[in-house]
Amino acid sequence: MLTGKWSMYIMYLLKDAPVRFNELQRRMPENMTHSTLSRQLKALEKDGLIVRRVYTEMPPKVEYELSEIGHKFEKVLAELEVWGNEYIDFMHQRQSNDPIEK
Repeated sequence: MLTGKWSMYIMYLLKDAPVRFNELQRRMPENMTHSTLSRQLKALEKDGLIVRRVYTEMPPKVEYELSEIGHKFEKVLAELEVWGNEYIDFMHQRQSNDPIEK
C-alpha cells in the first residue's frame, strides 16, 4: 500500500472533493505521464483508498475521490505535512550553522 511515488500526493489532492482525471493531471508535476497517473490511480482504487466514479454522459466523465477509509488517512497526511515543515526548518537551521557552508 502507498508504494507508488505519487500515491500520498494524489490522496492529498483528493482530500477536499472529487477530482476529474484531467484536473488531477494538471495538478501533478510536469513530468508525470498519463500512464503513470493512471497506474497510480488504479493501485489506490485496488487498495480501497479511492473510489472511481464513471458518469454515463457525453463526453464521458470520470471522477476520483477518497473512499471512507481513504478519508481516515487525512490525519496521517496532516501530521506528515507538519513533520515535513519542521524538518525543512531543521535543515535550514543546520545549513546556516554549518561552518563549511559559510
